[in-house]
Amino acid sequence: MFRVPLLVALSLVIAFGGGIVFTLLALDATSGFGAIKLGAWQAFPEMQTADADPYAKSHRARAGRLLYGTAEGLVFTASDDDGKARLTANCTYRISGQTPPARLWTLFIAGNDGRPIEDAAGRPSTINSWVVLRKPDSTFNITVSSSAQAGNWLALPTAGNFRLVWTLLDSPAASNSGLIDLGMPKLEKIGCGNV
Repeated sequence: MFRVPLLVALSLVIAFGGGIVFTLLALDATSGFGAIKLGAWQAFPEMQTADADPYAKSHRARAGRLLYGTAEGLVFTASDDDGKARLTANCTYRISGQTPPARLWTLFIAGNDGRPIEDAAGRPSTINSWVVLRKPDSTFNITVSSSAQAGNWLALPTAGNFRLVWTLLDSPAASNSGLIDLGMPKLEKIGCGNV
C-alpha cells in the first residue's frame, strides 16, 4: 500500500537532489562565458549586464556580491601564473609592468572562494595605485611571497592555493571599446620553497 508513494517520493528526491548537485558542480566547473584572458588575468566584462549568460547570473546570485556597472569597473582574477602553474603559497611571484589606465586600481590576495584573505599581524595582503612604488618609467614590481621583501610586497598565507584579484575602477577598459588594446602586468614565478 505504501510502496507506490514511497517510490514516487524516492524518485522525486533523486530527481531534485541530483539536479541540484549537478547544477552546483556545473557552477564550480565554469565561471561563465564571454571571458577575456590577458596572460594570467581573466575578466568577465558582461557578468553584471543584462546580456550575461545563465552561468554568470547564477554565480552572481550565489555569491551575493554587488558587482560594478559596465562603466564603473572591471575585475580581473588570476589563479595561475604566466607559465600556467597554479598559484601556491610556498612559491614567490613577481607582478611587473603597468596596468591599463584607471583612476584607481586595487590588488588583493584571495582564497579559492574569491574572498580576501585576512591579513595577520599587519602583513600586507592588498595594495592599490595610490601607494605602489613606481620606477621612473611608471612601471612597477610587486613581490608576492610568504617572507617579507623590500619594495612593493604582498604577504601570502602560510599554505594552500590562492588567487589574485585586480580591480580597475573608473577605467575605459571597463567599456567594450577599452578592451581592444588592453594589456595587464606579467605574473611570473620567481622560485619555490626557500629559494
